[in-house]
Formats: sequence, C-alpha cells, structure tokens
Amino acid sequence: MSQRRTSPAVPALITVATVGVAAGAAYLARTRQRDIKGAVVNRVLERPAGRSSYTELAHSLESSGTYLTGRAARAADTHTNRETLAHIIGIERWGQHRLGAALGKHPDLTAPYHAHRPPQDTTLPQLQALITSTRAASVDLARQLHTRPPNDDQTIPHNSLGDLTAKAWLRYLTHHADLESRKLRGTPTPQPGDVNESQHTPSATKL
Repeated sequence: MSQRRTSPAVPALITVATVGVAAGAAYLARTRQRDIKGAVVNRVLERPAGRSSYTELAHSLESSGTYLTGRAARAADTHTNRETLAHIIGIERWGQHRLGAALGKHPDLTAPYHAHRPPQDTTLPQLQALITSTRAASVDLARQLHTRPPNDDQTIPHNSLGDLTAKAWLRYLTHHADLESRKLRGTPTPQPGDVNESQHTPSATKL
C-alpha cells in the first residue's frame, strides 16, 4: 500500500496566511498608534495653542522660563543634571531652528536634534547660562512670529510627533522644558536625626 503524502503546498499556504495575519495586525497596531498620537497631539498641543495668540505664547515661554532657570540654578553639579540641561537646551535650539521655516527660512527639516546640544564637556555654570539665553531666544522668536505670522495651516514636521503648526511648536517647547526640568535634583541634604552622616547616603532634594 502506498503511503498518503501531504502536499508541500499546505504548510506554505498556512505560513503565508499566518504572515498575512501578523502583518495585518502589525499594520493595524501602527495605524492605531498613529491615531492615538494624533489625538494626543491635537488635544495637548494644537487645540490649546490654536486658541492662543503669539503674544500669549511668548508670555507663557517667558513666565515658565522663570521656573526653568530657577530649577537650573538650584541643580547640583552631577552628570545626570548636566545631561538633562543639555537635552533641554538641545531640543529648544532644535525647535527654534525648525521654526525658522515659519519665518521664510529653509532649515533642515529631517535632521535630529543632537547637533544642537551643547558639547559634552560643557560645565554646569555654562549650561545654566545657556538655559537662560536659549529661553530668551524662544521668547524673541515667538514675538517675531507675532510680527510676521505664518498661515494658520502651515505646518513644520517634528521627528516624533508629526506635522505641527508654529503655535503648537511653541507650546511644545514650553511644556518639554517644564517637564524635563522637573527631573533636576539639588544638592543632597543630610536627613534629620542622622548620627553618623558618613554612613548615610542623603537623598537629593527635588527642585
């Protein structure tokens, strides 16, 4: 009696079907993520920024800059704090560079932010000074946009968040720096009741 042989086409069809389902699921997941991200961007950035004037956005940058520079001034001289400050400065400079498109300039709209970060060997006092001057430049940029406003429907790409209007970009810079600067920590302080401070590792103060 001859043995019945399974057609080699069956596993192949199953494999193709499985890959097709997996690819479809991945596509739907990516689409879902894009939809969620778009909704968040619209709710957190675009809609609130759209209700604000450039003068109001400049004022928001300026007032939040007071807290930003204060946190930077109180930050301890640690590697983590220096990295956080360099990141904030780099992102804000990068955003300023992108926003040049709204003023008729032709910036690179694809490059990451890293070229705008201060060098690795930048000292804490230098970073603290750069935080102040960088935020002042953002305020000035918002005022320039008030004087020469772009079309409301003009967008400028963000590498992670997609296309943003100039107003949404300004709101993004305000909130990014505010959130990131909350990670800064001050000089560690001894805990009350410590008998032998040399045997106790004090906790860093929140700014």
